[in-house]
Amino acid sequence: MSQAKLLGFMGRPETYHPTPATVECIETHASYVFLAGDFAYKLKRAVKYPFLDFSTLEKRHQACLNELRLNRRTAPQLYVEVVPVTREVGGDFRLGRGGAGDPAEWVLVMRRFAQSGLHDRMAAEGRLEVAAMAPLAGEIARFHAAADRCLTVDQAVVPLEGIIAEHETVLAANPALFPPDRAAELVERTRTTFRGLVPFLKSRAQDGYVRHCHGDLHLRNIVEIDGRPVLFDALEFDDRLATIDVLYDLAFLLMDLGKRGLARHANALLNAYLDNSPTGNLLGLATLPFFLSLRAMVRAKVEMLRSEATGHAGDAENAREEARAYFDLAYDFLEPTRAHLVAVGGLSGSGKSAVAKAIAPDFGGFPGAVIVRSDIERKRMFGVATEARLPAETYTQGVSDQVYALCRKRAGFALAAGRPVILDAVHANPEERAAARELAQMHGAAFTGLWLEAPADVLRQRVADRVGDASDATPDVVDAQLGYDLGALDFYRLDANGALDDVAARGLERIRD
Repeated sequence: MSQAKLLGFMGRPETYHPTPATVECIETHASYVFLAGDFAYKLKRAVKYPFLDFSTLEKRHQACLNELRLNRRTAPQLYVEVVPVTREVGGDFRLGRGGAGDPAEWVLVMRRFAQSGLHDRMAAEGRLEVAAMAPLAGEIARFHAAADRCLTVDQAVVPLEGIIAEHETVLAANPALFPPDRAAELVERTRTTFRGLVPFLKSRAQDGYVRHCHGDLHLRNIVEIDGRPVLFDALEFDDRLATIDVLYDLAFLLMDLGKRGLARHANALLNAYLDNSPTGNLLGLATLPFFLSLRAMVRAKVEMLRSEATGHAGDAENAREEARAYFDLAYDFLEPTRAHLVAVGGLSGSGKSAVAKAIAPDFGGFPGAVIVRSDIERKRMFGVATEARLPAETYTQGVSDQVYALCRKRAGFALAAGRPVILDAVHANPEERAAARELAQMHGAAFTGLWLEAPADVLRQRVADRVGDASDATPDVVDAQLGYDLGALDFYRLDANGALDDVAARGLERIRD
């Protein structure tokens, strides 16, 4: 049955009870969503793509039921029920379970939310704050920790093999859209990278990092409700495609942020996720360029399909331009980069953490550097919240030696994965600075040491002004540190008594020398 008459029915206000003033339809390559009153009604397009099959009523019904089940994991307040559209005597349609006829279609009913809260709209309008990335990362990390674990090691690689093969077919079949030479090189890079990662991907599955994830985690599928991020619209049409490495799930969102020019958001999201997830994800970062590239190519394919589905020439060309832009991203993500360790030292209040966050997105390839901060590692070691204050006995030299060792261990994991790292700690002892340099040498990474300096009164004031920070330093701590014998300083001295952007720019200049 053609869906044309059904769509006309769904577009009329009198279809719904109570009757809304207007009905708005949003179309995607796979669905129609009708916004009517307090609810949204989603039905599947009767389509069949290489990666998706909604060609029969039963398949669309099962997809609706699966979508309801999966999204209640993260957004139970949004997902209500699945109801039929029945064909009554005389051929009229009726929405809901009160009809006497046979189902002609199935509809997923959702509670509506304010479209202004969608993260993609917030990003487009400049309203998505970098500070929002930490709670979002925490939400994703909690979801991943609770998601069903895959017990089949091959699930870590088999779906990826299919995705790569499908991408190769799409690229070869569309030479007017994707330049053949670059397309062939992207396929070769992708396959070579994948072959090298296969044993590691399987070991991550054994260790519990392959789970039934969201599968379609980009900004358009995140909404702010009551001040909290809510994940919705998970991939429902094939559970195997959503049973993936948690970093592949995260990579879609990182890639989306990068495509929108929000590198600082992406870096903040990555670091907050790493702070809230198992340590093994630091080693797992070796997969990130590959995962980012795959995700970009998935979006390129979706935009290509959108260009073919629309009947408007302008929209079709815009979709093709987007497909080309995603293709370029997929290519660029696989460019090789060298690991780099930047040790940022200085007394409390010198601005180490602020400078680390400012420079992290801007070197070492997207999404930038992993930040390992001693204040956070100390709290992690004692099992307390980041903002909780620790007693003085947790700041003895013996405890601090353990904290620095933990920091170097985490930094070493990320360096081993080929990622740039910023090690944010006071580094007052020559031995601590030497150990950081030796860590870089051990991993064949470049090394830069930055020592931040500011007048004593500035240090005291900055520490006194802190609110909700992981550091427990006070002005008295600063006074004690001012009496330290720092020994010979072999880090580059950086005047931090100025605007953060200026300090960060001078730090980056040193790193890139």
